[in-house]
Amino acid sequence: MIIYPAIDIQDGRCVRLLRGRAEDSTEYGDPVEMARRWIGQGAEWLHLVDLDGAIHHETKEDDAERLAPFARICGLGVPVQWGGGVRSAADIKRRFELGAARVILGTAALADPGLVREACRLYPGRIVCGIDANEGRVAVRGWVETSRTDAIDLARTMRDAGVEWVVYTDISRDGALTGVNAEQTARVVGVGGLNVIGSGGVSSLDDIALLGGIGCQGAIVGKALYEGRFTLEDAIIIGEQL
Repeated sequence: MIIYPAIDIQDGRCVRLLRGRAEDSTEYGDPVEMARRWIGQGAEWLHLVDLDGAIHHETKEDDAERLAPFARICGLGVPVQWGGGVRSAADIKRRFELGAARVILGTAALADPGLVREACRLYPGRIVCGIDANEGRVAVRGWVETSRTDAIDLARTMRDAGVEWVVYTDISRDGALTGVNAEQTARVVGVGGLNVIGSGGVSSLDDIALLGGIGCQGAIVGKALYEGRFTLEDAIIIGEQL
């Protein structure tokens, strides 16, 4: 089980949001330095989120200044999965050109399954579906809108489109340090045929063990690491035992 330290970037800074609310953020400094910190502590992968892209997708993809820290992190020698505002073939291609190992589709996964299918054909095994859910319903556009689509239905659609990896995030738990939603995450794992990475609410090493116990292939850890609830080294040891 792989532990993915989360690096969410807003206005060029590393931040953590509470339940996805942009107005309720805590800043943790330079994202590239944070990436180096996690790599120094043994990170095998990094999970990057472009919050500005997710919330304000109209930002042009040739905004070199905005994308610069992402590219620098991708060049640090550890594979990166990168999401946030990826809604076109050009967006996907650009992130791979900048060094992403995997690209995460969230809003686009719901709005344009055809794009997902074509991306899986072009980049086999490297497309991730980000399923961000609020009470089991999929949220989109930086979590500011909740659809009527059930997370399980989207997971099945993505599997059938060729997606191999899914990040399942329970929005109500994200950044709140209240523990993972094991029941909803297990439902996604139960779809079958997907490598599920659990996200949202991890507050202790027990949460990591719980996600592994229900069949997750990975866990994204954010605020608990930033607030020192446990060390990345200890989390990795737990992951290796699962």
